[in-house]
Amino acid sequence: MLCCALGLLSPIAKAGTTCPADPEMPPLRLPHLQEAVATRTEGLIVALGSSSTAGAMASDSAHTYPAVLQLAITKALPTAHLAVINRGIGGQDAPEELTRLDTDAIAIHPQLVIWQVGANGAMRYANPIEFHTMVKQGVTRLIKAGIDVVLMDNQRSPKLLAATDHIILEDSLAHVAEETGVNLFSRSHLMDSWSEEGDKPGLFTASDGLHHNDLGYLCVGQALARQIVTAIRAPMAVSASR
Repeated sequence: MLCCALGLLSPIAKAGTTCPADPEMPPLRLPHLQEAVATRTEGLIVALGSSSTAGAMASDSAHTYPAVLQLAITKALPTAHLAVINRGIGGQDAPEELTRLDTDAIAIHPQLVIWQVGANGAMRYANPIEFHTMVKQGVTRLIKAGIDVVLMDNQRSPKLLAATDHIILEDSLAHVAEETGVNLFSRSHLMDSWSEEGDKPGLFTASDGLHHNDLGYLCVGQALARQIVTAIRAPMAVSASR
């Protein structure tokens, strides 16, 4: 049953282009989203972030990663009632996103928040200690609200690779995930793996040298969808009721 569901997420892009295979990644733990699906409750996923979430340089809104995620999960889980809400705002990072965490995420009672953060911080030389503190504070608030959390780190692109602090902030996100017990979906690891297989970052990067192009958003969105579907299909542990 699972293999058939995941088959619906086969990473095929338009024009015959295929997405690279997924590297080995830590499994996601999504007990609240699992329970929503198991009890046939409407499930909400909020994609919180900056321009990578909003979909800068995508050809249209249907090619943003949250839109790809919505389509892929719906195909894999056709009887589930899951909606992905895009709450990406270009130019923001941890300070601005933390400020709107309540209104754009917690207030609508999602079971899962995917928080993409750190790219603008890296390019603006954000203080790593303050960045860590703000992200951890936000994650703690989400956990207390009974929400599953997936932190998403940065893409590999020329402008981000030129930002000397990008590795520091990526490490900080990994540390927050470890300290709080939430999930990390590492775009950096994903794209490093693609590069090792011969699919260099430029294939997935738009002409601005920073954001994904349509193929990049497609491959990231589908890779994340496969992990979410696997987590939902996994044996349920203790009830995650609110």
